[in-house]
Amino acid sequence: MKAALRNEALARRDELSQEARIAGSARIAETVMGIGALAEAAIVGAFWPIRSEVDPRPLARRLFARGQRVALPKVTPDGLVFREWREGEALVAGRFGLSEPHDDLPPVDPIALIVPLAAYDRRGHRIGYGRGYYDQAIARLARNGPVLTIGVAFSVQAVDTVPAEPHDQPLDHLVTEAGPVPLLRT
Repeated sequence: MKAALRNEALARRDELSQEARIAGSARIAETVMGIGALAEAAIVGAFWPIRSEVDPRPLARRLFARGQRVALPKVTPDGLVFREWREGEALVAGRFGLSEPHDDLPPVDPIALIVPLAAYDRRGHRIGYGRGYYDQAIARLARNGPVLTIGVAFSVQAVDTVPAEPHDQPLDHLVTEAGPVPLLRT
């Protein structure tokens, strides 16, 4: 079920023009910067875009301009490890076609995460890419205290209902190019 929803949402996302994705990513960055709790996060976990994903780099530039630090994930056998990244630093090729920070950068624990996703619903549930890396990272980071999670997606990635499992971590906020998605909490 999740695989079919993922594939359908990704196909819709892939149909967006490059211009629509660039403009949408800029609008998403602007909206995310308005989330009050994000301003209090000293270190924000972001990601480097792949394929037709929302591009969080405009958001990272805004975070840097506001004096916040940005960390990017690296896929390891133990899950995601976040390493601080500074604008302009070279990245290395990682698994799954990802661009990741160098291993010699120190690991950090962000207290806010900008979360990529394949599909989402109005309850704040997301479908990732099928390996559970972000759910595991959120659960691990939450052992140190609350973690602000902000999912970013294009509105075409919405689905009626994500079949949530016990390990799934619902998002605190979800933002598309159309603005914040009002989340229905049960």
